[in-house]
Amino acid sequence: MPDLNEAAEEVHERVHSINPFMNRDEYPQRSLVAYKLCTAASWLLVVATSIYYDFEKPHEGKHHRDTIWGQNRRRHTPFALNSAITSVYWIVLFVLQVGYCWHLYASNSTYVHAAANVGSHFILHNLLLFGFIHLWVRSHFWLAEMLLIINFANLSAAYFRHSKTPRFIHIPVVSGPLAWNFVALYWCGAAAVNAHNLVARIFANIAIWGILGYGMFFLVAFKDYTMGFELSILAASLGVAQFLTHVFAL
Repeated sequence: MPDLNEAAEEVHERVHSINPFMNRDEYPQRSLVAYKLCTAASWLLVVATSIYYDFEKPHEGKHHRDTIWGQNRRRHTPFALNSAITSVYWIVLFVLQVGYCWHLYASNSTYVHAAANVGSHFILHNLLLFGFIHLWVRSHFWLAEMLLIINFANLSAAYFRHSKTPRFIHIPVVSGPLAWNFVALYWCGAAAVNAHNLVARIFANIAIWGILGYGMFFLVAFKDYTMGFELSILAASLGVAQFLTHVFAL
């Protein structure tokens, strides 16, 4: 009769061997090739989708359809964002992500290992963001919010498991997307409930402090200034959007 402990250990090892989110001391060549292909493909998918729906609205679907920023204007809630600031934020992030992809090809094994460790989280983030954009522009706000919640869990896991990743990998893959995802939870959630009344605005004035608290948490707990800097840019985007709304309303 085989030893049950040995059998259980073998099953455990096999499960971990196929777990894409498992930390490994080294990666076989076939795994690195898979990361290179999937990372590039998922990144190109998100970039192409973002650019397309920045300028074009979907032509199918039963609900109201609009561009990314057209939806932002139509559902101008207390958490609506400034399109210029947020677009620049994402352009910089996309450019920095090219640098991350390059590190999968680096000759320095330390950089390759660090990039591969967060590779599965980055690929999943891209796929979830791709789905979010399609749902957002088609006014499926509750489903879009659900994908943001899943992505928030994914990126939070990446952060807490790999908080010491080199900054040139950490910023474009972990902290930058996580900061945006946190603010997007407010953005999409407010659009889902179509928050325009006085009660919603009072709640928004209270909830907005959550962005400050979230940034302070990472600064105190992890000494990570990057989250604070990224959240401050997105908070500025939110503030400018609300300011311009009141100026043009006068």
